Amino acid sequence: PLLLPPFSPPPLLLPCSSVCEDGRVGRERFSISVIFLVHGLVVASWVSRIPAIQSALALSPAVLGTVLLAITAGALVAMPVTGALIHRFGSRLLVIVTTIFFCLSLPLLAWPTSPPKLAFALFVFGMAVGGMDVAMNVQAAAFETRRGKPVMSSFHGLFSVGGMLGSAIGGAVAHAGIAPKSHFAAAAVIFGALAGVVLAWLSPGSSAAETGLGFRFQRRIWVLGAIAFCILVGEGAMADWTAVYLRNSLGTDAGVAALGYSVFSGCMAGGRFLGDWLTLRVGPVRLVRTGALLSALGVAAATVVEEVPVALLGFGLVGAGFSTIIPIIFGAGARVKGVPAGAGVAAVTTAGYFGFLLGPPLIGFTAEFSSLRLALGLVSVLSVIAALLAPGAQPQDCQGDKVTG
Repeated sequence: PLLLPPFSPPPLLLPCSSVCEDGRVGRERFSISVIFLVHGLVVASWVSRIPAIQSALALSPAVLGTVLLAITAGALVAMPVTGALIHRFGSRLLVIVTTIFFCLSLPLLAWPTSPPKLAFALFVFGMAVGGMDVAMNVQAAAFETRRGKPVMSSFHGLFSVGGMLGSAIGGAVAHAGIAPKSHFAAAAVIFGALAGVVLAWLSPGSSAAETGLGFRFQRRIWVLGAIAFCILVGEGAMADWTAVYLRNSLGTDAGVAALGYSVFSGCMAGGRFLGDWLTLRVGPVRLVRTGALLSALGVAAATVVEEVPVALLGFGLVGAGFSTIIPIIFGAGARVKGVPAGAGVAAVTTAGYFGFLLGPPLIGFTAEFSSLRLALGLVSVLSVIAALLAPGAQPQDCQGDKVTG
């Protein structure tokens, strides 16, 4: 029922280059963009209400961190399964299935009345997160390969826009006193319908770039995976702990607390829409190194200076610093010699999102035995490690630090 008849989107809603493309390619790019947007909206809907769920169930930081591990477990189960199913059926079908599954899993998170029940709901949600993320990134990488132009950063920019909008909506809903049950149910219907409009436009996903999922683990894959892991630990921490930090450590209300992730996502979105242009002119290695160091500085500012405006500014710097790194790393994974593009993206995505899902519980455990302020400092350390590994982002078909291909 969600697969509505296609319609022609207004030109102003399409990315600039799509206006000049033929209809099929333009619709495909638009559909992938909407899928990334919906992914961000659903993730942010959950993130914005974590303080409410934590308060309702009286969860300590350690218990909340333990419960959040269920998302990691669910994703780790779904990611390799999704990769195998993409090999068999192509990414289009898997994007459709996982997107619908993802939207429908959101309301489950508002019903649990105990930590074990919440853990089960988060396990299901984690399966949806992991499966949809692999499927949509493989679809996006295959599209980029066919186009021969960098577009991954703009796709990830739409995810960040979704995170920004979803967090802002969540903050407004929380401030209005609307319960998570009503919020999540409405979000599932609205965002599911939005995705359903464009699912029919996706590529069948039968190209060799995404069907050859068997590959040898190479050193380059490990390095790219390590960078993705470090950065996405930070993204996961920003997603799940900025609201908690602002609410509990700095004493803000629920509405202001939700702004932390909104500012982070907004700055990330802005950086990602400039990412393709910056990659061509600055070079991927310098961009990864500079972004990682900027993020380390932002976390330090947010946690050392105990002022809400400084914390929001710091979270914005983290978003700007992180913004271009993951699109560069995922794109590099699609261009490793001897590894099919889809296989490389799947491997790096899995490693990175293991970090994204491991980050929140890691922060929770550390906060339990020290403080949330000190725990968030781990993001700075991992960002510095990513900066040291930045040479791994150098494309293999380039000279110097600027892409030539």
